[in-house]
Amino acid sequence: MYQSRLLSTTWREAPADAEAVSHQLMLRAGLIRQLAAGIYTYMPLGRRVLRKVEHIIREEMDRMGAQELYMPAMQPAELWKESGRFFDYGPELIRFQDRHNREFALGPTHEEVITTLVRAEINSYRRLPLTLYQIQTKYRDERRPRYGLLRGREFLMKDAYSFDIDGDGLDRSYWQMHEAYKRIFSRCGIRFRAVEADAGTIGGDGGTHEFMALADIGEDTIAACTHCDYAANLEKAEPGPSKDKAKGAPDDAPALEKVHTPGIRTIDELAAFLQIGPKECIKTLVLKVDQQLAAVVLRGDHELNVLKVKHYLQANEVTLAEPEEVLRATGVPVGFLGPVNQSLPLLIDRTAADMVTAVAGANESDYHYRHVRLWLDIADHSVGDFRNVTEGEHCSRCAEGTLTFHRGIEVGHVFKLGTRYSEKLGARFLNASGQEQSFVMGCYGIGVSRILSAVVEQHHDETGIIWPMSIAPYQVHLIPISIKNEHQMGAAHDLYTRLQSMGIEALLDDRDERPGVKFKDADLIGIPIRIVIGKDAEQGMVEYTERRRLQKESQRIEEAVERIRQTITT
Repeated sequence: MYQSRLLSTTWREAPADAEAVSHQLMLRAGLIRQLAAGIYTYMPLGRRVLRKVEHIIREEMDRMGAQELYMPAMQPAELWKESGRFFDYGPELIRFQDRHNREFALGPTHEEVITTLVRAEINSYRRLPLTLYQIQTKYRDERRPRYGLLRGREFLMKDAYSFDIDGDGLDRSYWQMHEAYKRIFSRCGIRFRAVEADAGTIGGDGGTHEFMALADIGEDTIAACTHCDYAANLEKAEPGPSKDKAKGAPDDAPALEKVHTPGIRTIDELAAFLQIGPKECIKTLVLKVDQQLAAVVLRGDHELNVLKVKHYLQANEVTLAEPEEVLRATGVPVGFLGPVNQSLPLLIDRTAADMVTAVAGANESDYHYRHVRLWLDIADHSVGDFRNVTEGEHCSRCAEGTLTFHRGIEVGHVFKLGTRYSEKLGARFLNASGQEQSFVMGCYGIGVSRILSAVVEQHHDETGIIWPMSIAPYQVHLIPISIKNEHQMGAAHDLYTRLQSMGIEALLDDRDERPGVKFKDADLIGIPIRIVIGKDAEQGMVEYTERRRLQKESQRIEEAVERIRQTITT
């Protein structure tokens, strides 16, 4: 491609609202252009990268025997109502009516559609297992689109679905896809970690893993063990045995003591006032659980994990109650609530339950209790894991390791759905005994467009993008210093023709621009190999540079061509 004809305009500065480095660089390099919040046009350079990512995905999907299809983005609302997700999915589901007042949704995912399709096409176990996939635009009405392609309202996704006879078959399909994802992300040049995760709105009661690209901008926190391979999203991570578990015999615990704590509402204020540590206190939080109130007790230095409470109670929605709701229900202002004589249903986090005594609210304004004994003073309660893990605590899977935190961008997610959708949508087949049974399903997604941002977050420097060879828009950037110099342009054209004949993708900068402009644009765009054709072209010499190193080497043209060939083919 001749750069003078390329639809690509570079910017020296990024818009002020572009917070993520990947967003800034892809805008500045002319890969994407914003049409509206969370909605982007992929310019020719960006589209070339996207197609290469798609190609890698298709190769790995085909390698594992998956078949590609393409399903409609417009989905009848009846399917979503049948599965029970039409109202549960929330405002992210874009709903609309056609001219005949029939309800539709723009697909954020395709479980309902694919299940309905297979229900109509497959009726015998002899045609199983089956894995189908597509690469298609998805739509989600994000409350706050941001970070460019990392959180958009319209995005490209690969979604795959497996159909098996039983749980053993699903296990095989699941782990086969898991390995395929590892190959895909490795080939795209992504440093990633597969972590245990929550199934979210997709659902299913089997296993699920997220594939996280490690990056500081990531919105997800990963808890990973320093010793074993355990890793989980923070919302899913399980605490191990506490290093701080209280010691001592319960019989030695002193009696309950009420303390005047005027205006002391927070754990930090309470700990400072009583000259103790936050971990010697407990806090009582009131939650609204499907419109009913419940209280959760945590150790003072721990954070509530709403998702764990939601799963424990098998609730549809769990949120923190408003202070007015707490006061109306308990007669106690926020900050002084405690578990002793608490009328609300009570959940106690396991770590708090391990404490021999603690300081807690006395259910009276401006008062707290010392020496609260949860094991003795609280009669009716449930104990479980209701908190976020903390960095440095013991791993739940091994005795030696501790948990460390990392930030990550979710680029893939695999789910064991089981029969959640097949049962609700009546998708059944005849088994070997001639009996009807529901398909056992798996679901597997990759954020194709999000991969671009994840790669740029991991592969850049202060001057621009550094594309991995596998997904770079072009493999070689040819830069003649002066287009008016016959020797330079002749050598550049000859090199361009030779590389094309070898199947190597080259971008020839034939623009009438100053060398400094060309070099800055080349750094910004980030093509892996750069060949500068300058004053030594008449002697058959060029300058060879790899973008990730930026070390210039003078080489004969023949040597440069051979080096390019070897670099690209290895």
